[in-house]
Amino acid sequence: MTKYMKDFYSWAREQIKLLKKGQFDKLDVPNLIRELKTKGRSEEQELERRLTLLLVYLLKWKHQPAKRKKSWKLMIQEERTEYGHVLKENNGLKSQLENILSNAYDLARVKAAKKTGLNINTFEITCPWGLDDITDDDFYPKQ
Repeated sequence: MTKYMKDFYSWAREQIKLLKKGQFDKLDVPNLIRELKTKGRSEEQELERRLTLLLVYLLKWKHQPAKRKKSWKLMIQEERTEYGHVLKENNGLKSQLENILSNAYDLARVKAAKKTGLNINTFEITCPWGLDDITDDDFYPKQ
């Protein structure tokens, strides 16, 4: 069993030391590659998660105007901020935004139906808003 599998923290510290010393021939390259891929995917998933939550609240806002609460507006603002932070820290994800939006919206429809009790077909099959609207602090959908 390798150090990578037995003690990840020590393995990671060792890899950092080797990188700093320029001892590239001693690096555990296969596991470094695996970790970098995993890290990249987790950042993409975090962006998608934030966008999904934002879309759920926008769908609720649009389809349940009589039930709107101040907390919904605050959640929309919070998720816009969090989404912006994740994207700012991972600028390379910009090229994936359309795909991320599509995936996020698919899940948002399901979650919105679950949270509201409305039929899933109440919600448009494809996202009715562009990313510019979704992330605009002044945008709140009309019914």
